[in-house]
Amino acid sequence: MRRAYHPRIRLARISFLVGVLAALVLFAAYAQRGVLAQDKANNKYVGPGSCAATSCHGSVKPVAGSRILQNEYSTWIIQDKHSRAYQALTGDVGERMAKILNLGKAEEASKCLACHALAPPAEQIGRKFEVNEGVTCENCHGPAQGWLGQHTAKDSPEKHLQSVRDFHMVDTRNVIVRTEKCLECHLGNSGKFVDHEMIAAGHPDLYFELDSFSAVMPRHWNMPRLTAAGTAAEDSSWTGVRDWSTGQAVQLRAAMDRVAWRARGERFDKKNVWPEYSELSCFACHHALTMSKDSWRQKHGYAGRRPGDPAWNASRFVVFRLLAKEVDPAAAQDLDQKLEAVAEEMSKLDPDRDTAASEASAAAPVAQHFAERLVAMNYERGMVLHMMQSICDNAEEISLADERAAEQATMALDSLYIAYSKEAQPANAAEVRSAINGLFQQLENPSAYNADVFAGALRHMRPMLQ
Repeated sequence: MRRAYHPRIRLARISFLVGVLAALVLFAAYAQRGVLAQDKANNKYVGPGSCAATSCHGSVKPVAGSRILQNEYSTWIIQDKHSRAYQALTGDVGERMAKILNLGKAEEASKCLACHALAPPAEQIGRKFEVNEGVTCENCHGPAQGWLGQHTAKDSPEKHLQSVRDFHMVDTRNVIVRTEKCLECHLGNSGKFVDHEMIAAGHPDLYFELDSFSAVMPRHWNMPRLTAAGTAAEDSSWTGVRDWSTGQAVQLRAAMDRVAWRARGERFDKKNVWPEYSELSCFACHHALTMSKDSWRQKHGYAGRRPGDPAWNASRFVVFRLLAKEVDPAAAQDLDQKLEAVAEEMSKLDPDRDTAASEASAAAPVAQHFAERLVAMNYERGMVLHMMQSICDNAEEISLADERAAEQATMALDSLYIAYSKEAQPANAAEVRSAINGLFQQLENPSAYNADVFAGALRHMRPMLQ
């Protein structure tokens, strides 16, 4: 039988429990405040000078026997275009763009500094540095104040994971994460982007391919990278192939996200512009005019859209879909169907916002599936060769998609063949190299691009790849 308590005793117990609960809530609040304060302290930028010591990353040349090259800062400041990104804002074109867009001075406009410099808000600056240093270490690797100290200590997988988990370091060892970080500026997100208004003012259209862009950067890290467990990754011969393939999948997923947030009007400047023409094929409208009888565009017609309606820019998919079929045919068919729905809607003169957002959001997870599959795959010579052959076999589809698709195909062939030739050492390497260089030459003047000529060059290259 349960024992009955006097009402006063019961009330006292309730008061005690309420007091304990209040104390716990107060303790949790103070603890959370401490965590937030510590998080804010760890989320601060300290500038590239923190990396410049010769014993860290400022050596003039690679240090023999070191786990890292130790000349990363020197490579960045001398060879990397990122270090000169701010200077683009102060030149004639930058000033003209800012005037057209009513931004004041480009070098002071947050819209421009978001991608052309390290320019965090004042509360995230932990040590004074100069914004005119351009895109620096922390743009890619994250705010360093929290992890800089332990970063100088002996490396270990646990230390790296803690820096990523607790101190805002960006895990650039992870190819998916690295690509996402690059695409924040090289494709854009709702907080920083290049739209048709900016392109009309003079900003270049954006395109991207992880392996090619990494080589031009140039790379300032040892290859192969270490895995999360600290063990050596696969033979570095195929590292570029992994970067290319995974980067393509992540770029496609990010492109679908971009279509969705633009269709929904989710952008930091609140300009509710739709359709956003920078999602479309620039060269569907911007190309050199010629006599009708000489027009390759009119010769081939306008499949899948009404003549006169600009086509959606499918360059991030036309080449990648060939790899998707190679890796996972069932998922590739699903991706094909979903991307066809996106292309159909986006290639209308007045695409429906809700439909475009819905179709793009449905395609994004499938692209992400491929990214996760490709980053963990083992690559080998036969697959790489077959991928190059597939690009040549689909010469007409790729060429007609527009100049941007031809550009993606050329960068793909370049990345794939560099890896393949190192491994296979083909006797006709010089001939193939010359053919790829010829493709790049066709892209130097976009107004002069001719799909039939480009397709012919791809078909000519096909017998060389045996």
